[in-house]
Amino acid sequence: MKKKSKASLQIYTRLLSYVKPHRGLFVISVVGFLIYSTTQPLFAAMIKHIIDTLQTETREGMYYLPLLFSGLIVIRGFGAYIGNYFLAKVSTNVVHTLRCQIFDQYTRLPTAYFDANNSGYMISRITNNVGEVTKATTDALRTFVREGLTAAGLLVYLFYSNWMLSMVFVGLTPIIVLLVNYVSKRLRMISKKIQGSIGDMTHITSELVGGHRVVRSYGGEEYERRRFLESSSFNRRQSLKLATTLAIHNPIMQLIIALALSFLMYMALFFMKQASVGEFVGYLTAAFLLPRPIRQLSDANGDIQKGIVAADSLFDILDEPGESDEGTYQIERCKGALEFKNLSFQYAGANEPALIDINFKAEPGQTIALVGVSGGGKSTLVNLVSRFYAHETGEILLDGVEINTYQLASLRKQLALVNQQVTLFNDTIANNIAYGALATASRNEIIAAATDAYAMEFISKLDLGLDTEIGENGVKLSGGQRQRLALARALLKDAPILILDEATSALDTESERFIQAALQKVMRNRTTLVIAHRLSTVESADMILVMDHGRIIERGSHRELIEKNGAYARLYQMQFKKQNEKNG
Repeated sequence: MKKKSKASLQIYTRLLSYVKPHRGLFVISVVGFLIYSTTQPLFAAMIKHIIDTLQTETREGMYYLPLLFSGLIVIRGFGAYIGNYFLAKVSTNVVHTLRCQIFDQYTRLPTAYFDANNSGYMISRITNNVGEVTKATTDALRTFVREGLTAAGLLVYLFYSNWMLSMVFVGLTPIIVLLVNYVSKRLRMISKKIQGSIGDMTHITSELVGGHRVVRSYGGEEYERRRFLESSSFNRRQSLKLATTLAIHNPIMQLIIALALSFLMYMALFFMKQASVGEFVGYLTAAFLLPRPIRQLSDANGDIQKGIVAADSLFDILDEPGESDEGTYQIERCKGALEFKNLSFQYAGANEPALIDINFKAEPGQTIALVGVSGGGKSTLVNLVSRFYAHETGEILLDGVEINTYQLASLRKQLALVNQQVTLFNDTIANNIAYGALATASRNEIIAAATDAYAMEFISKLDLGLDTEIGENGVKLSGGQRQRLALARALLKDAPILILDEATSALDTESERFIQAALQKVMRNRTTLVIAHRLSTVESADMILVMDHGRIIERGSHRELIEKNGAYARLYQMQFKKQNEKNG
């Protein structure tokens, strides 16, 4: 239990360390709250003064009392404004910094992390969890500073007026600490479940939005509704537990304080017999003002606990090691000689290796085709070239240099990748082609790349041409059009190594014919790795590698493999037969 408590303190301390760059603003806000909190005991003192003044015969200074009261209200308002405004500036800066750090960390995390983690949780961390941190650093921190100073001011007044009677509140401290400690642990536990359920709901919703066509085509509406209902119901149950805990906690806290105040009043009747009426009423006023800041501190504790759980999940991400980049070798443009020596690879947690003893070499400008049934290891092989995953057994050499020796940015500068699953952004066609590091490309270069990819054929028919917005992931385009834009992006990069992972799979026959012609022209000066299921697209490759269960089982040109009458010949004949049946 102590370990958990210490961990919570460490998490919140780390969260508050984000305040350090803004400590000047924080100090100003504390001064504002100090002014605000000072007015509370001054109100009690003023009531004492009013009653004592009214009991005198001359009532000297009585006419200045309303002015004094108004002055206290103005000072209190000024202090509250200064405290709230400058603390809000600190808090919004902290949350902005934290949110940007999380997003920046997402850009650095390795591919394996994205494979292992639910996208819904990753999105909810940067939206919902940061929101909970906002409460912990804004509302809760403001309450702790403001009400903490107010409670301290009232206690100072009470001890100054009668320290013996005020010891009653000191006796309450252990009971309140035990209650708050129990509630804090329960709030953290429930908050963790709530944040997990929000991640679930975000994930289910994003799947529905992204895959609504599949959901409707296969009648999955009821299944998705049921999935979301279960997730939302769990969230509701946990939220109700949270509300119940807080609802029970507050009355118990109030009851303890009420009993203490009743006892205090009883004791005051005996021990303040010598005090004036003003002193008696002023003392009790201060005592009865004390429960409010204590209650507010108790309420703020709930936000603090939820913020601690949220911050813990955010710090987990920030503490994740980024993509390994220990290489130092840099090159402006490589020749493109790619060699695999005794390469084997197994995914973390997998029972069997994905690649076993891979050996082959691609000379600069050569086209190497990778074919075979699904699960053979083709995509894994090209992913290792891009260092999306780190290989430990064997070597991958680029121009004779192990790719792990390359600086990551320099390595990926040499590669242009076109996947079967095209990723486009909710932006213009031009910005999708000239994406990222290609953003400096001229309009003519973009048009040339789009022309080579046979994309200008449909772009020129659009009203806004290259400036057309294509929607989320290119939803306004056909599969073939999206694939052509991805190919145009790769062509614009003009990298010495081109990786085509089923790059022509979504194209109609006419588009494919034009792109194949364009690719033949582009491939002449590039080393190209082509993954293809349609064997007719790789007949002209310099070498075809047939892969099965992570091994290269055959290699050679199209003609050599057909003559060999092995696995490749069987695959080719099977596809040829299907094509004939389709045409027939």
